Formats: sequence, structure tokens, C-alpha cells
Amino acid sequence: MGLAEIDLQAALKQYFGFSQFKGLQEGVIKSIINDHNTFVIMPTGGGKSLCYQLPALVKDGTAIVVSPLIALMKNQVDAIRGISANNGIAHVLNSSLNKTEVKRVMDDMRSGVTKLLYVAPESLTKNDYVDFLRTVKVSFVAIDEAHCISEWGHDFRPEYRNLRNIIKRLGDNIPVIALTATATPKVQDDILKNLGITNANTFKASFNRPNLYYEVRPKTKNVDADIIRFIKQNQGKSGIVYCLSRKRVEELAQTLQVNGISAVPYHAGLDAKSRSKHQDMFLMEDVDVVVATIAFGMGIDKPDVRFVIHHDIPKSIESYYQETGRAGRDGGEGHCLAFYSYKDIEKLEKFMSGKPVAEQEIGHALLQEMVAYAETSISRRKFILHYFGEEFDEVTGEGADMDDNVRNPKKQVEAKDDVVTLLSVVRDTKQKFKSKEIVNTLTGNVNALIKSHKTDERPFFGCGKDKEARHWMALIRQCLVARLLKKEIETYGVLFLTGDGEKFIESPDSFMMTEDHVFDETDDDSIITAGKSGGAAADEKLLRTLKDLRKSEAKKMGVPPFVVFQDPSLEDMALKYPIHMSELTNVHGVGEGKAKKYGRPFVELIARYVEENDIVRPDDLVVKSTGTNSALKLYIIQNVDRKLPLDDIASSKGLSMEDFIKEMEQIVYSGTKLNINYWIEEILDEDQQEELHDYFLEAENDKISLAVEEFEGDYEDEEIRLYRIKFISEVAN
Repeated sequence: MGLAEIDLQAALKQYFGFSQFKGLQEGVIKSIINDHNTFVIMPTGGGKSLCYQLPALVKDGTAIVVSPLIALMKNQVDAIRGISANNGIAHVLNSSLNKTEVKRVMDDMRSGVTKLLYVAPESLTKNDYVDFLRTVKVSFVAIDEAHCISEWGHDFRPEYRNLRNIIKRLGDNIPVIALTATATPKVQDDILKNLGITNANTFKASFNRPNLYYEVRPKTKNVDADIIRFIKQNQGKSGIVYCLSRKRVEELAQTLQVNGISAVPYHAGLDAKSRSKHQDMFLMEDVDVVVATIAFGMGIDKPDVRFVIHHDIPKSIESYYQETGRAGRDGGEGHCLAFYSYKDIEKLEKFMSGKPVAEQEIGHALLQEMVAYAETSISRRKFILHYFGEEFDEVTGEGADMDDNVRNPKKQVEAKDDVVTLLSVVRDTKQKFKSKEIVNTLTGNVNALIKSHKTDERPFFGCGKDKEARHWMALIRQCLVARLLKKEIETYGVLFLTGDGEKFIESPDSFMMTEDHVFDETDDDSIITAGKSGGAAADEKLLRTLKDLRKSEAKKMGVPPFVVFQDPSLEDMALKYPIHMSELTNVHGVGEGKAKKYGRPFVELIARYVEENDIVRPDDLVVKSTGTNSALKLYIIQNVDRKLPLDDIASSKGLSMEDFIKEMEQIVYSGTKLNINYWIEEILDEDQQEELHDYFLEAENDKISLAVEEFEGDYEDEEIRLYRIKFISEVAN
């Protein structure tokens, strides 16, 4: 290979200007040049495309590159044309070309000018194209984004499933190179089998990105404020915020702009011109942040993205890995922050319910891996790498301390006996169950599946009921990573013992278990809670003083404390330190009416406190809203004034009664009067109203759940909520 080696180095320098190959590139290129089938698994940013571009330039004939995305093909063709004097060196062949353009492509290929032809899989099904390609020399076929072949991949494309037959039609013994940036062991097998290249030379780069810092925070109602705070702490740096829906992308981009952050939205619903304009603004650093759906980022080669935020948890670990992988491509810092709430997972599961059963099963299995990643308290890096079939030593591995779990470890407990119990139950239930059923068996929880297997009649049923289901779920996850258990993915997440697991039952060893994170839902009962997640907790000392002041003010006025200000408002004051009346309306749940009526002693107390304790006030923590809600509020106030039936007002705005009541609660809690007596009189008689009035006047707090309990079901939830609105409106405002 002496000559080829020199040639490769020279070609690398000549075409790409690099003097050194990166990672596995050289081995891959030699494999292709020698006409071997080749399989490349290389994380994004590892120089994947060069692996087929260089061989295509030095070999005879034209290489056909199958790629799923038109935008990506166009970028690559432009890049290749940039290194050659002849534009015909690379072409795209897809549905966007007219007849003249197709003819030019074919002429360039016949004359041997074209070295790379990018096609979408659909183009290869057209007989005219296939017939033409059979008449020219094809050097090899490269299949980019090869995970699209596998329904176990995160981006399955049915048209990819048929590529093997299409390649056969192009000619005999054409070498195939398949490339993917993300693939679990299962997906890798699937790709090789489906393409019929099980003999391929396989090159797998490490999936470890040691410069990325992984962090998961609970997603509270104030997630926008958390995101703004994080971005402001990273002012001037480039970042991407991913959201699941287009609507959320638009809203969040607007909120960021209103709060002084230069941001643009990006999603498939924008017209092509806006999309490419926004993408260019981000690449050229005219804006710092792009708020996007996952439509963004394919082929984005910006090396200095410093943070990737997930406003919503993605559908699979592959997606998460790909999206976070857009940070820190230059080897510099990259902060990957995800906001997690189990509610989001439930939403994603609902979306799946219309799909075929097999697809739903796969979707659920992938989602549950995502839940495990978010809730686990072991090294996140180890967790991700285990998912991709790679070992990682969390003590000495590269980047070992770059994650929130490692930096803030939770306490560990010896769980040797529990592991034996767990593994024995997996064995004794004949390795037929998924995690959920194993946990049900351990905790003695009967369901249909357990009944049908008669597991509830077995002596070990309920043998772990002294511990919570959450404990067993955490232990299962940790046994998977420790390779005592494994999942056969064909069976959608059924648990099996490994050889090590069987040995562990025979001769148990110490097993230190870490408790999982608990992401409790915030109590939805009291109006919008001020989430104090990550980084910004309220000043506890000030909060106590404010609560004392609230108590004495309430006593003076003869009303319950919650009438003066709710807890979330006090917490927000202890976070923002408002010292002028004008600043008080920026506090969560405080409108002008409320500020005027009760605010003065509170701002005076805070001003004294700030002075005495030399506190630097965070003037940037005021999250301004985009005003979209104010139109709705105005509409509600005007129509309540007109005494329109509440259910009519709600349905005219497409709101459920529950959401409509929440809107009214926000109005009265921030200090505006709403006179809904005309409606209350329809639903409650005088005695009932008096009884509820007395209850709220005496109550320690205004939680609906406590009121429901107090009246033992005499009133509906909705009735109490509506009366509370009347009460707050009259007594507090």
C-alpha cells in the first residue's frame, strides 16, 4: 500500500487542505478504495462525509451517495464544487430538477467529469434513472444516514428498506459503504442484514464526547424563566433550544426576544426563504440563539455551538445524542441541558396511539429509555455509552466528571440482597416480562398480564413489597448498565439474565445502588407555582421574613394570609428583590391592583433587607411576557362584565371549563376584580355560599384539595374553584 498511502495523504492535502486524517478515516478510505463493503459508525462531527468523498475523487467512475435530505445534499455538493474548478464534479439528482438540468447531469456523468452523484432513495426507483446508471461506471454506492434503514432507528424511512434490491439492479458486485452517526447494536445488525453486507469491514468510532456537559433539570411551570436565566448566564454564546411543536418554537422565540435575547425561530412550517435566512443569521452570528424543532440542525456545521437546551425531552436517546451532539464540535465547551417532566412523556405516548401496534411498541421502548436517562442518578455519560454498546469507566474515562450526577452524587446504598431478589424474579418468571411487570411482581401488584401467567399464585409474588416500585425500577436500570440484565430489543424490552447475572445469583457480590432522581409534578392546585429549579433558589431568610410580614398584614385586615399574596409571589420576591412599587408588578402573580393594595410594606421591608445585607439585585430575572395572553384576559374581563354565561365565554375561545377557570384565577390572583356573582347565584344557594365564605375566611391556605376534603364531597371541584374566584375578587382585591 506504500504508493496508495502517499497518494492518500497527497489527495487529502490537495482536495481538502488537511495534512492529517482524523480518527478512523484513513482505514475506512483504504477499505473503500480496495472495493470492500464497508460500515462506518461515527458520531456527527467526526468527519464522516470525507470517508466517501475522498475515495470518490480518486477512484474511476462515479460514486452514488444516497441521502435522505435534499438540503443536506445541496450543502455537500456546494462544498465539493468549492474544491474543484469544474462544477460538474458533483451533482444532485432528485425531483427538484427540470429536464434540461437532468440532461446536464447525465452528460457530465457520461463524459466522466462527475465523481459524486447525490440521490434521494426515491430517485433510484425511477426506471429511467436506473437504466441510465447501468450505462455508466459506478465506483461504489454510499448510503448516508444508514440508520434510516432500521425501524429500530430514530428516523426510519420505509423507502430505505429496499435499497439492496435497487443496488443489485445497477450492476454486479458494486461495493457498498453504509454510514451512520448513531446506532445501537440492534440497529447496526439490522443495517448489515438489510443491505446484505454482513461481511463488511466495520469501523466504529467512540461515541464519547468528553467536552460535553450533560444536565437534566425538572421542568416547572416557569421553564421559560429558567431558560432565559441560563442563556443570560451564557451571554454572547451560540446556542440551540429544541422544542417539540412549532407553536412552542414561535412562542419561546418571541419570549426570548422580548427579554433581550437575540433569537430566531426555525421549523418546517416557515417558508423556505425565512428558514434559510434564519439559518444563515445563526451561522453568521447575527443572532445568538435559534429556537427550533428537530427539523433544524441536519447538516448544520457550526463548530462553536456552546449550549443545546431541550425544552421538551426527545423521543429517543438516539435523537437526544444527535441533537446534543451539535454542541462543542470544535472540542470547546458544550453544555447540554434538558428539562424533564413525566407529563411530556405521557404526551408523546398519546401521539403514538394511532399508529400500528408494532410501531407503538418500538416507540414506547425507546421512550422508556429516555425516561431512564432523565431519572437515573448514575453517570449520564456511562448511561448513553452503554446504550450504544460501549463500555465507559466513570472514574478514569475521558470526560468522567462532565455531568450533573457525577458532580452532585446522590447517596449510595448496599443493594446486594435486593439485586439477588430482582434477578431471581426475572429468572423465575421465565424471562418473559418487561421492567413494569417485574416491578409489579416484586411489589405484589396484580394486573391482567400477571393474572394470565398465574404469577400472582407463585411463592415469590410480592417478595419485594417492603420497598417502593420506584426503588425496584431504579435497580433494574442500574443492573442493565452493570450488564447483569439485558434487553432483547426484538422482544420490545423484555428482560433477560446475562451470564454475569446468573453468576451473581450463585455468588452475590457488593452492589452499590444510587437512588433515582424524583421529578415530582408541581402541585397544580394553587395558582401557577413559581418553579425555583436549578441555579436560582429563593433567599430562604428573606422568604421567612416576608411570610411573617404577610401574617401580620393579614391579621390587621382580618383576612387569611393567602389573600394578601400567595406563596409563589413571596418566593418570587425573595428571588428578584423588588424595592420599588413599579418593580412589584414584575413579580409572579402580582398585578397593579394587588401591588397598590398590599405592596408598600413588602417593598419597604425588601429595600431594608437589601441595604443591610449588601445584596446585588438580579435585574435580569424579570421575565416579560409577550402580551399574547393580555388580549384573552381583556376579553374575559369584558364579557364577565356583560354577565355572559361563563360556559359560553369559554367555548367562544375554544377553552375547556377547567382552562377557562385557570385564566380567571390568574386574573383575580394578580389583583383585578371579576364579578361572577351572577353565575355563582345560579350554581350555589345562599347557605352554601355562606358556608364556603366562612371556610375560606378561616382557612390557613387556599388549596382546593383541602377544601374538597373538608366538605367530604358536598361540593364539586369546579364549584369550589369558582367560589374561590369570587372570594379572592371581593376580599383580596
